[in-house]
Amino acid sequence: MKNQRGMSFIGLLILIVLGVSITLLVVKLSPAYIEFFSVKKVLATMAQDPAFQNMSPKEMRESFDRRANIDYITTVTGKDLDLSKDNGQNVASVEYAQKIPLLLNISACLDFSASTAKSSKPAKDE
Repeated sequence: MKNQRGMSFIGLLILIVLGVSITLLVVKLSPAYIEFFSVKKVLATMAQDPAFQNMSPKEMRESFDRRANIDYITTVTGKDLDLSKDNGQNVASVEYAQKIPLLLNISACLDFSASTAKSSKPAKDE
């Protein structure tokens, strides 16, 4: 007798379900990460602006809002920025979380953190 070779129907179904699940995660989570990278880009651009170190808190918030409007950032506004001084330098940072429904009552909670300081914390997944 010859041994059967190839994939069984059950094995194929398991691979399809696994592939669909991974695709669902990528499709649902990628907009949050794209927006986070836009927030980081806006903060980096603000930090490179020569006038940034002389800005008042109100001006920093307005600057962030103008740039966020251009990049279609809706999750974070200028009001959400934590403004401080570090060694005499202005620092704008933001920490926020996004809860993204995946399927039925299953959700992903993503915590993000970005700053104009040189050592900002990376994004965390939970």
